[in-house]
Amino acid sequence: MARDLDVIRKYADVSEDEVALLRSPEAPIVLLKARSGSLPDGVAPGLARLGFMLPNTPMHHMLLRRMKRPVIMTSGNISGRPQCIDNDEARRELSEVADFGLFHNRKIHNRVDDSVVRYDGHQVSLLRRARGYAPQPITLPSDFSKSVSVLAMGSELKNTFCLTDGGRAIVSQHMGDLENAATYDEAAHSLDLYRSFYDKTPDVIVVDAHPEYLCTKRGYEIAGEAQVIEVQHHHAHIASCLADNGRPSSAAPVLGIALDGLGLGDDGTIWGGELLLADYSGYRRLGLLKPVPLIGGAAAVREPWRNAYAHLTAEMSWGEIKMNFAELDVVGKLEAKPREQLDAMKAAGTNTLLSSSCGRLFEAAAAICGLGWDRQIFEGQAAMAFEAVINSDAMNEPEDLAYPFSIPLIGGKGLPYIEPLAVWRAMLGDLLLETPVGTISARFHRGLAKAVGNMVRRLTDDTDIDTVALSGGCFQNATLVQLVCNEVTELGLQALTHKNVPANDGGLALGQAVIGLAHHEKGV
Repeated sequence: MARDLDVIRKYADVSEDEVALLRSPEAPIVLLKARSGSLPDGVAPGLARLGFMLPNTPMHHMLLRRMKRPVIMTSGNISGRPQCIDNDEARRELSEVADFGLFHNRKIHNRVDDSVVRYDGHQVSLLRRARGYAPQPITLPSDFSKSVSVLAMGSELKNTFCLTDGGRAIVSQHMGDLENAATYDEAAHSLDLYRSFYDKTPDVIVVDAHPEYLCTKRGYEIAGEAQVIEVQHHHAHIASCLADNGRPSSAAPVLGIALDGLGLGDDGTIWGGELLLADYSGYRRLGLLKPVPLIGGAAAVREPWRNAYAHLTAEMSWGEIKMNFAELDVVGKLEAKPREQLDAMKAAGTNTLLSSSCGRLFEAAAAICGLGWDRQIFEGQAAMAFEAVINSDAMNEPEDLAYPFSIPLIGGKGLPYIEPLAVWRAMLGDLLLETPVGTISARFHRGLAKAVGNMVRRLTDDTDIDTVALSGGCFQNATLVQLVCNEVTELGLQALTHKNVPANDGGLALGQAVIGLAHHEKGV
């Protein structure tokens, strides 16, 4: 937080559009391009953007009026837990991490985190929708029922919930990850608060199709007489993007591209790189990223090196890798890991579900380049670091230097999938040549976007599809979303991206809600 724009400009580049965001009534945190060496390395290490905000309460103005430099603001919580909103709670929870406390005699009745936005040169992207934006209603397309009330429970991570009321969708503020017991309780409290505000008893409750998600279990627990509808995770992502763009319920299906970390698929595997023919009423899987084992299950989400090993050995033997790339740091690091145990887990199928996750693909690429190797402090850290190092000059290299993803068929006759084998060989070869990591990252991003574009061409040729909807947390990568949009528009198709809710799971409840409306209207 900085006193004024003059202070911010000492540490980051600020465009007029970003100035407008900083000064807007919503007063969000705005991600700005940091000036090299402007702040200590411990502030957002490895990232190219820094979150800045202006004072948004009289108290903040008073505190900062004599400050000629920014101050580091946090949400007032231990990582993973809700913010402290009571003086005694703050003393108890934060005494080990804070030297001083500023206390107030005004009570906080509803926890609301700061919103986070980014301007990409074309439009504003909401990364976290909370203070200032929620619970501002989103107007639904006019052909949705205004008499049916739906409550959508959202996802396990980055949870929000959504109520529909008279043609409007009221999406809650960002709740956080429900795996934390305090966050789970806070989400329940906020849901009760919203339901009392809007005095609504839902006719339909919509939950994620994953039976073990806490939000799914809670949906069933509170349903009462309401109909409960289970919705596949990535269908909800695409429906969220459609509703976010005001697409009518009666419109033709689109090609939806959902790229994220994970969601339970229809076949019992973990999806996360999906191309779906979808509308609000249904979907059909048309293509995917290559399914690769999640070695160690949840541990693979936390430890990028596991994804590096899984991807590298999906088609290459360890002997081939050692013979050709033994001098590379990544090979030495993997040699020191318990590979025999990992291979045995893969062979037995123990805690190694197949996953088409784009998030895990990015983490594998980052780890191979030495970024985010052992453990991520927060979700997506390795992928964010991988995008942050992109060399802008390398983005203008000849097209044939982009890494060559291919598109074979599963089992030679199934769905088309994006295969990265040649990419890993090219990347390891570039590392042998001591190619800068920023160039490698640029080639990876450009190659993946080109592969997605080739898949779109393949799936839309000789069809009536004229629109492509992009959703999922990987599309919060500004480079990827812009490259894929370029590929789509070059094919003469319309590309839809998110505007009013995040592309990540924070926007999922909106998609669940409109799917619930569509199903109820059809009597499903």
